[in-house]
Amino acid sequence: MMFMMEDYVKTAYRDIKNRKKRSWLTMIGIIIGVAAVVSLVSLGQGLKDGMNAEFDKMGADVIMIMPGSGFQSMGSVGSSLTKDDVEVIRKVRGVNLAGGFLSKVAKVEFGNEIKYSWINGMAMDESKEIIDNMESFVIESGRDLKSGDTYKTMVGNAVAQGDFFKTKVRAGDYVIINDKKFRVVGTLERIGNPDDDQAFIIPLETARELFDEPDDLMVIMANIKPGFDPSDVAENIKKAMRKDRDQKKGEEDFSVQTSEQLKETVSSILDLVQYVLIGIAGISLLVGGIGIMNTMYTSVLERTSDIGVMKAIGAKNSNIMWIFLIESGMIGFSGGAIGCVIGISISKSIEYISSVELGVDYLKASVAPELIFGALMFSFIVGMLSGTLPAVKAARMKPTDALRYE
Repeated sequence: MMFMMEDYVKTAYRDIKNRKKRSWLTMIGIIIGVAAVVSLVSLGQGLKDGMNAEFDKMGADVIMIMPGSGFQSMGSVGSSLTKDDVEVIRKVRGVNLAGGFLSKVAKVEFGNEIKYSWINGMAMDESKEIIDNMESFVIESGRDLKSGDTYKTMVGNAVAQGDFFKTKVRAGDYVIINDKKFRVVGTLERIGNPDDDQAFIIPLETARELFDEPDDLMVIMANIKPGFDPSDVAENIKKAMRKDRDQKKGEEDFSVQTSEQLKETVSSILDLVQYVLIGIAGISLLVGGIGIMNTMYTSVLERTSDIGVMKAIGAKNSNIMWIFLIESGMIGFSGGAIGCVIGISISKSIEYISSVELGVDYLKASVAPELIFGALMFSFIVGMLSGTLPAVKAARMKPTDALRYE
């Protein structure tokens, strides 16, 4: 009795179709697992691509100096950057420009409303060129802040469009920040980050006075001269700051990173989070595999007589085994295909909600063909592996025992 692959597939399809309810229940674990993996991986990769694009805007020649060990330590007690650090950095060989900014949450009043938002104090000297080159802020109306401005502010797009206060804030309006009156000179185009789109930008010296911070800075940014390697300049900055602060290597209360190093750090953190989430989602695939195994054992018992007949007319052990392997693989594959559709729908829905409802532009769903192909093949393999033991049991049945089974 000869079997072709087409015969295996037809037989498996017929058996799955005859047990629709059981097949659907068996697929649930695979569907949930694949949907979770596809949605998490696509969103994780999309977020990673978005963050990399933001870092690319910074340019490869930008170096960031932060208090403590990095992002998580900015503004921490006992660790700070000062105006003196800016002067030290400016003297480092290879540094072109250096400047800092100060950012804090403050009370903001407009009309009869009181809100709290980020107030960003930006340097108005030549170091402002670093921010301008990054193209983080694009003027939508009015003008940019300039040297000599004091109690002037630019507002984020959400503030300008009435998504922060109930009333739109236009250039020429006045807002009260920590009980000080500021004139709005310009509004910004939408950035895509809610914190940035709700922020107020004021001159750095005005921010120092407003927050009573005569020296402290949140971050110092520097760009390098053409021809210099960013990593070498970053190391020179570390040495200069250690010498100025009388600190030993490894005992620094600051961190110096190039834009490429920051990108790698953020990518590694996102990868780690993604792996953990995928591992959790993988539990559903394991449960789904166990479900397939249970279903196939039941199928073997139900079709024992059929197995006896096929063996009696010449079917080989390998033929019987492949019938059940293909069937379990098709169950896994079908569940994987449905899971892919659901996973893509979930990730695209989250992308839409984050963009339209939350105003977050960098959370995109990146659905690569390799991801879909991998998910389908993985679910097919999980199905086949789950059906291996039942298939082996079916193949080893003796024709006489199978024919006598009731």
